[in-house]
Amino acid sequence: MEGIQVSKSRVGARRDIALIRVKGYIDTQTCGYMLHEITEVMNEGVYHIIVDMSQVHYVSSAGWGVFVGEIKGIRENGGDLKIVQMLPEVYEIFEMLEFNRILDCYDSIEEAIDDFDISIGLDITKSESRSYRPENGNSQLEAVAPPKPTTRPRDGQAGKFRRAAFSKPKVDEKLLPLSEKIKTIIIDDPRQGAWKIKKALNTERFGNTRVSVFKIYRLLRKLNLDTKEKRFRFYRSR
Repeated sequence: MEGIQVSKSRVGARRDIALIRVKGYIDTQTCGYMLHEITEVMNEGVYHIIVDMSQVHYVSSAGWGVFVGEIKGIRENGGDLKIVQMLPEVYEIFEMLEFNRILDCYDSIEEAIDDFDISIGLDITKSESRSYRPENGNSQLEAVAPPKPTTRPRDGQAGKFRRAAFSKPKVDEKLLPLSEKIKTIIIDDPRQGAWKIKKALNTERFGNTRVSVFKIYRLLRKLNLDTKEKRFRFYRSR
């Protein structure tokens, strides 16, 4: 259809997640076509849906209404609809209309797949069959397991070094600088991207800190934590 292109595929360990890639714009003229594509997936009995918006440059309120209108039925059937890779100008409207209170959004397709696979009880750190292959077929999702906790040697164990016990003084996380709050969130879970960090900041733990996702992006780049790989390296170094 003119103004919008949609392609569909299956992803996830069990290939039970529908990945809908959208290109163009979603407005009053094209939202009917978008609704048809989502309904078609649901009619196939698939209620785990990811919508890739990386090539969508505009979504009107009618366009957002398609997703919001279907989310209840999707969740009643045990599924969810997750939006990924929104462009900044699209996310700005998404947040302004407060659809972020209804729909989950993610920085990457891989993060959305992880959440779906975790929701059905899969161990994403062990399954070798879990893969997401983009259209070029060259890249593969590789789950990274957090480091296992190490056991401190007891006194008197031969040939082993025993560290002196040290406890960090407790700090009121509400009073931390923004960059330190972000680092703390990443140490808790390095898989979290900018949008999830934004949500975590706006909790009582961090003093309900409200900050735009664009500022978080800038801070992540400044801290050299702007990719999942960098965040995992930082996590392991702590």
